[in-house]
Amino acid sequence: MNWYLAVIVASLSLAWGLRTLARSLNRKALPPAPPAGFADLFDADTYRKSQDYAKARMGHEGREDAFFTALTLAVMLLGGFNVLDLWTRGLGLSPLVTGLVFIAALWLASDLLRLPLDLHETFVLEARFGFNTTTPAVFVWDKLKGWVLTLAIGGPVLWAVLWFLATAGPYAWLYCWAVTALISLALAYVAPTWILPLFNRFTPLGPGELRQALEEYAGRNGFTLTGLFVMDGSKRSTKSNAFFTGFGSKRRIALFDTLVTRHTPREILAVLAHEVGHWKMGHIRKQIVIGLVKSGLIFWLLSIFLNSPGLFAAFGLPPERMSPAAGLVFFGLLYTPLSLVLSVAFNGLLRRFEYQADAFAARTTGDPAALVQALRKLSLDNLSNLTPHPLTVALDYTHPPLVARVAALEKMSPGPTAPDAPWTPGRKSVQ
Repeated sequence: MNWYLAVIVASLSLAWGLRTLARSLNRKALPPAPPAGFADLFDADTYRKSQDYAKARMGHEGREDAFFTALTLAVMLLGGFNVLDLWTRGLGLSPLVTGLVFIAALWLASDLLRLPLDLHETFVLEARFGFNTTTPAVFVWDKLKGWVLTLAIGGPVLWAVLWFLATAGPYAWLYCWAVTALISLALAYVAPTWILPLFNRFTPLGPGELRQALEEYAGRNGFTLTGLFVMDGSKRSTKSNAFFTGFGSKRRIALFDTLVTRHTPREILAVLAHEVGHWKMGHIRKQIVIGLVKSGLIFWLLSIFLNSPGLFAAFGLPPERMSPAAGLVFFGLLYTPLSLVLSVAFNGLLRRFEYQADAFAARTTGDPAALVQALRKLSLDNLSNLTPHPLTVALDYTHPPLVARVAALEKMSPGPTAPDAPWTPGRKSVQ
């Protein structure tokens, strides 16, 4: 057997098996009662609902994972990639345009096949648990805008990558890395003002006690609030969150309108302090650097395997039909095991960043209990799984489980966690 084929089939199968095992262990890790210290947060009915939600999501994810893993293996083993390559070549287009069509056809087919699953998740699963507020019109409009952005941004980037791979020789991977790095940085800079508003409305937080408290806190900690906005998250879901995006003069902190409605000023201040912590501790910058290094590694590895006849033979393509576009797709599947390892390591780093941002917020506000209460409310509003299995955490979680975060904060907390605890103004996503 072609060893490339053996590695790809084994890695796809093992990755699916690992994810399936994680979901099974996660399901078994759901205890019949809330963990110690959380019975006051989740009554019996709400806790049962949170477990039902966790099981429903695991079932949905399991079906989606099994379908696309089986489909990928079937298309590969039954010669589907070879058929697509012959069809695109038969269109009589230039090699570069043929490559673009090859990849675009795979992307569109994958997106259309995923559509029924997305519809079920939004309008059945999320609606069943009272989260969905997305209308059919919003769903369709989001999908169309996503396609337009993919074509408008991804198309030219892919064209440049394929052109370099076809013409730039042994240093093509460096040119590809440079182009994608520049585009990534540019998108991170303009996304807050040009892209995100295409999907959500961002309204500056109005004057008042809350804004005054947030501005005073930012000033004391040397952080310039270039943008503090309320986002209409309720347009699609009842869930709450907050996040930090952009950098330089374009950076902004966005608070979901559901967060502002349900949380006290004291708790929102703690949430903002957490986001400020990510910036002040260099987490945003570190994530950008790690992302750039990772993309460089991928392009370098691609340059090693791109012209390997064995890789193309694994997918049924003879040496005379080797192309940069097909090579990109095939390498993406070969990269599966390394991608899994890097993802686990990166998720672990992100969870460490969350602990650090929590500690920063607790230290600079002098009020760890406020962040504890905010996190507890968020977990209740979002029906979060309080006891995820460690394997699931390692594979999927960019944030530590709530119980672990609260335990770390309560070691610092001098005061109560009750929502009516006193609050004084002087004193990345949250979940």
